[in-house]
Amino acid sequence: MNIFNWVAVAIIMISSTSLLVSRDWRWRLSMLAVLHFGIFSLVIRYWPLGMSAIKLITGWMGCVILGMTRLTTGVKLPDEELWSQGRIFRLLAAGLILAATAAIAPAISSRLSIITLPVAWGGILAIGMGLIHLGMTSQHSRVIVSLLTILAGFELLYAAVEASILVAAMLAIVDVGLALVGAYLLSLSAAAGDDRT
Repeated sequence: MNIFNWVAVAIIMISSTSLLVSRDWRWRLSMLAVLHFGIFSLVIRYWPLGMSAIKLITGWMGCVILGMTRLTTGVKLPDEELWSQGRIFRLLAAGLILAATAAIAPAISSRLSIITLPVAWGGILAIGMGLIHLGMTSQHSRVIVSLLTILAGFELLYAAVEASILVAAMLAIVDVGLALVGAYLLSLSAAAGDDRT
């Protein structure tokens, strides 16, 4: 069972890094969906299947909401300048987050015995990658994706501490609400002709 937890951590690491370095919005939303599957694989250790499935389904719903909005608005993004240098910098930043996670996760796991080491790794990794992504962009779609990544990491850590149905429902509402806000901002930017989407 422990090997499956570490496989889920690897899924979270690969998908969150891909979110950071990808250019294509389709790829970003696909990786966000994969990230939610990795989070689900760790949350199911603490929550029953029905509650864990809520986390997975609402995460995927957020991806669908953002994707459908993007398809219907048809906004074209300008290519980012100096992308190859930017990609190298983002990979180095991801490496720093990985090193920070390696330092912080064992301390959290040892102080809060209910949080296992893979869950601490997955949660801190998602939060850290989301924060780095948030700090490197001003595009609305990337900001929403990074906020959803941070929230997914927080939900993973919180699931180990609290198994309340009400909390799961509130977190699901926040997930979908954040995706709806992102969809609104994308459609508003498309209507205004703004290229910062």
